[in-house]
Formats: sequence, C-alpha cells, structure tokens
Amino acid sequence: MEGNYGSWLAARNVCVIGAGTMGSGIAAHLANLGFSVTLLDLTMEGVVTAFDRARSLRPPHFYLPEVASSVRLGTISDHLSWAAEADWVCEAVTEDLHAKRRLFSSLEPYLRPDAMITTNTSGLQISLLSEGMSPGFRRRFMGTHFFNPPRYLKLLELIPTEETDPDAVSAMTRFLEERVARRVVLAKDTPGFIANRFGMWAMFHAIHTTEKLRLSIEQVDSITGPFLGRPKSASFRLNDLVGLDVMKSIAENLILRCPHDPHIQNLQTPRSMITLLANGWIGEKTGQGYYKKEGRELVAFDLGTMAYRQRSEPNFPLLDALATKPLGERIRQALTLKDEAGEFLRCHLVPVLHYANYLKEEVSHSVRDFDRVMKWGFGWQMGPFELIDAIGPSHLDLPEGTSFYCDGAIREFDGSFTIIKPEPEYLELAACPEVGGGETYRLRDLGEGVLAVCLSTKMGVISPLVVSELTAFFGSRVGDRLVLTSEGRSFSAGYDLKFLQQAAFEGAYQLIDEELIKLHELGALLGRSSTVAAVFGHCLGAGLELALGCPLIAAHPEANIGLPESRVGLIPGGRGTALTRLHNQESAKRLAEVAMVLTQGTVSVSADHARSLGLLRPSDVTVYHPDRLLYEARRLALEVSPGSIPMWKAIEGPLTGMIDRLQQEARQRQEMSEYDETIGDKIKQVFSRSVSFEDALVRERAEFIDLCSRALTQARIRHMLETGKPLRN
Repeated sequence: MEGNYGSWLAARNVCVIGAGTMGSGIAAHLANLGFSVTLLDLTMEGVVTAFDRARSLRPPHFYLPEVASSVRLGTISDHLSWAAEADWVCEAVTEDLHAKRRLFSSLEPYLRPDAMITTNTSGLQISLLSEGMSPGFRRRFMGTHFFNPPRYLKLLELIPTEETDPDAVSAMTRFLEERVARRVVLAKDTPGFIANRFGMWAMFHAIHTTEKLRLSIEQVDSITGPFLGRPKSASFRLNDLVGLDVMKSIAENLILRCPHDPHIQNLQTPRSMITLLANGWIGEKTGQGYYKKEGRELVAFDLGTMAYRQRSEPNFPLLDALATKPLGERIRQALTLKDEAGEFLRCHLVPVLHYANYLKEEVSHSVRDFDRVMKWGFGWQMGPFELIDAIGPSHLDLPEGTSFYCDGAIREFDGSFTIIKPEPEYLELAACPEVGGGETYRLRDLGEGVLAVCLSTKMGVISPLVVSELTAFFGSRVGDRLVLTSEGRSFSAGYDLKFLQQAAFEGAYQLIDEELIKLHELGALLGRSSTVAAVFGHCLGAGLELALGCPLIAAHPEANIGLPESRVGLIPGGRGTALTRLHNQESAKRLAEVAMVLTQGTVSVSADHARSLGLLRPSDVTVYHPDRLLYEARRLALEVSPGSIPMWKAIEGPLTGMIDRLQQEARQRQEMSEYDETIGDKIKQVFSRSVSFEDALVRERAEFIDLCSRALTQARIRHMLETGKPLRN
C-alpha cells in the first residue's frame, strides 16, 4: 500500500456525521457491507427521526431490516469523541461551507493521525472546506460525492485538492473500490464536479427544449429513455426522482459559481418548474411533480395548461422502426427525421454533446472519466464522447476527425492517444472470447483456465433442450473449472411455462415427469462438478434450482432470487423443494418459515435477503461490488470443490402443526387463497414426511405432477403466460 496509508484497506469502523438523506444512505450502505457504523447528528431526536425514515424507505436502504439495529446513533455535541475510534470519518452535514468548517475544527482533535477524512458534497469547493486545518488533515482530506441512494448507485466521484497527498488518493481509491463496492472517478475540484455540472445541465436543457417545441412530457420521455440508451426514467420521470427542489438548488449554486461559462444560463428555472415548485409539487417525495400518482394511475403535467391530465401514448412510428439498430446508428438516422422526434433530438441532443465537448477539460482528467460518470451515475449506455464517436462528429456539427477512442486507446486533451489500461477485476462477459456452445448456451473463456457456460435463451429460460444440452456438456467436462451464468439481463426467469402448459393440455404427464427426472439429473451432475453459478437480475424457479445444484453460488447483491412456482399453481419440482428442506433443517421453526416462503412464492429483494429466507445456502457468496461478479465467480471457481449432499435429518418438533398455524394466520390476513393452502400442503408433505433426500425428490415430483393435472393450476399458468401476472384463484 502507498505511503503511510497501508492500514486503510483494512478499515472496519466508520463514523458518518450528518443523518440527512445522504448521510443515512451512506451509513446504511456501509452497514450492509459489514462495517461497524456510527451515525451522528445535531440532536438525538433528529438522528433517530432521520434514521427511522431511512429504515422505512422504499426501495429499502438495507439489505436486511436487522442490519439497521447495528448502526450506533449519537449526537455531535455529546458523542463526537466516538470519531476517535473511526478508521474513516465521512462528513455529510448540510451543504453549508461554514457549518462544515466549524465541524472540522471541532472534529480534528479527535481524529486518529492515520484516519481517512472525507466530505460528502455535491458541489461545494473541497479546497475551501479544509482551509485553516492542520497540514496532516489537509494531506488526507478529499471529497467523496456519493450518489443517492448509495445502495443502488455505484458511482462515486472522488475529489482531492491540490494539497491532498497523491498516495492518499491512490489508497482511498483502492479502499472505495475494494471495500465500499464503488466505481471511483477522480474529478477536478470544480463547481458541481462532473456529474452535476454536466448532468444537471443536460436535464435542464431537456425541459427548456420541451417547452420551446411545445411537446408533451410523455413524448420527450419516449425519446430520451431506452431509445437514447438511457433508463426508462428518461427525462421527466428522472426530474421527479431527483426532486425539483434539489435540481433548482444545484442549478442556482452552479449559476453563482460559474460566471465564466457562456452556457450556464441554461440552468435558469424553466417555466413549468416554477409553477410546480410554487405549488410544492417537487416530485417523488410529494407524490407529484411532472407526473402525479392518482391511485394506481400516473397522470401527466401539461406544459401548456399547467394542469394535470390523463397520460397520452406517444406515437413515433419512425423511432420504433429504428429501435433495434445499434445505438449510434439509430440516433444518427433519427437526427435526420422530419417529425417532432427528429426536431427534438437536433435541438437537444446536439447541444448537449457540444456542451460536453466544451466542458471536458475544465471538469475531468479524461473523456473516459467523463463518460464513466454519465454511465455509472446516470445509467447512460454510452457516455457523451462514446456517443459522439458512435454517431459520427459530422452528423453533430463537429469538425471531422473529432474522435475520442481508437483501437483500445483514448485521446488526451493535448491530442495524443494513450492506451487504455486493462482492469482485470472488472471482467465483462462480452469481452471474453466465445469458444463454443450450443443452441441454448455459449461457452466463453474467462481466462486462468476457467470457462463460462452462458445461457443464451430469452431471460435464461430453462427448457427441455437447455437441460439436454447442459447435461451433455457438463457430462463431458468432468474436472473442468466452470462458471454457470447467462448472456442476458437476468440469470434465469425459470422453467419454460409454455412447455408445461402444452403438456398439461395434452395430458402428457408422463412426459412432464420424464423432463423433471432429467432436470434432477442435471442438478446432481452440477453438484459433482467444480462449478460456480454467477447469478444476477432474476434467478427464479428452475434457474435457482440449477444454481443450487452447483457447489457454490456467487450472487449479485441486488439479485431477485426465489422459487415462485406457487404463483403458477405448482411447487418447485426441479429439486427445489427437497433442497430447501435439506439446507434449512436446523429446526422445525426454520423449516416452517421456509415452507411458507415457498407457499407464498416470495422473491428476495437482495442476495442477503434470499439467504435469510432460506433460498440461498449459508456458504453461498454475495459479491457486493456489482461490477466484480464475474471476476469473483472465476476466482471462486478456481478454489471450489465438487459438492456433497448434506445428511438428511429427522426434525424434532411439530413441524406439520407449525406449518398449519402459519398457513392459518396467512389466510386470516388474506395473504393466501384456499388453493394457495392446497399448494402449501403439498410442500408440507415433502418437508415433513420424507425420510431421505431421495424420498423427498420422489415426493416432490409426484406432487408437482398432481398439481399439473388440476384446472386451477392450468388457469394460473395460462394467466401468467397471457398477462405476465399471477392469478390468485
């Protein structure tokens, strides 16, 4: 480790000062990762109230509710001395220069000389905050701009000052990436850094352009979402999510601090935003902004009448026709369209990319850093400079030859090109060479002697053909080090319901049983291999059953994991019921709870939540850094040994009665239908009457086949296939 900062990577104790939205979110994120966290604010009432709000947020800040109780709460006046225990003090008080300075003056006497000290701010000048502090303080002081909510947004802008020790910057970067699960971009100490200076400008520009062209917010959101390679929140939903009050505050600060910028007046408050703010309609926090929730409906703010109305469905058939083309090509063609979409893109996207080009050297160290901020912080598929290259500068009124990436190199601000250094810890599947495969999977070389077996079916759906092909592959590669994963956005959405529907319709229950046996055999084969399942997105049903067949699962922290077969009238039939019984047999109480998880088809909201539900094994690994899943899965594949089935245990205690009681309570709460209870009774039979794992597998298959023959199950399957939603019959 660099300089005198060798202890930073081993940090365990963190003191977060400031329990507002960001402070509480940072504290929650760090507690999720296993840090010992202290959270301080001005008063005990204030810190408790703020933290209780963080506990109840949806989506949740915490992977598990009980993690919140591990955070120690206190006040700045009475407990600032607790900072002496901290390896890292992360200040996150109100965005006020003088308040932060006063706090640092009070704090410094308590700081260990080797402690990290950072300020979380979205726009204050970092160098001004450390004025008057000791040289030792200033050498290790820097800004950490987390993005809200920290649990879900991986970007962190790290902002050193001219006085920050470069070795401290290197050590902090490594700590944040390896221990805090962040993607770090070094930003210059300029107003708003990269994200707010450019990102906020682009957000305001979209509003001004919409008003100028007299378009609806729905029209613009249909253009600026996935079509532009951006999230579904697009423009106006994003405004509501950020908060119009927050946007206005950041914009006013930037206007004040950037008089030299000839484009800064774009951040003046748009007419529609003035009206919304005057009414207190600031977005998601108040339930209304540019969109408003009315029951289950979302109504839209009309920029002409300045009143809410029913949403209208935008109609841009020419955009729809381009949607499947590569991003640069579809935008290039859309810029030539003579309709409202083409006009909007010419009036909005072109100036936004020009502004990035104008701003790049002032705020960033490289165009790659700039691009990464927009990709990691705003969810853009391509950053602005990648987009310029993909569209072509001549189509954007930029000089010919304005390119930024070429043959694995990046153009520096002086015009020279520098080779982009590899980052092996951020292994990407698409960058790994394809070395084989079949109709339903691809084989990729991950390096170091490890191959990835990647499902290539839509949503990783498991079909009879998938089972057949994987069985043949794994049967021929005994002794190989393998990672089972998926090419798509999710690991697997489960088994092919269309196959089950058709077989049940034809009464081909023997065929269903034969396919279940093959699925069981594949799961057992995976257990005899040195395979790690790298799961992400959705890992459901038969997908989870196959993952549990592997000796080890490496799970993305936000993976939605579950055995939701009850939602289509079934029980887990690919060894899932038997395996969850086997892996949770420490007590009758635990098994009764897990039986209800299967009966209600509960799907986790995180990998840690899945483990608490009994869906993952205690030995399965959560890879907390979202971009290191494949890297960690490969590392684990080099270490893992073929698995073995634990010994089946007879359960002491009235398991059947416990399950019956939980079912009755759920019925009383109207959380289960009568047919749900029928399904639950099937699970109960497997859990309570099986005398061995093999016996449980036989019972599981028999109960699955019986349910397939029932009209209510067939109705649930049909409804799910037709609507994508479960039927509660």
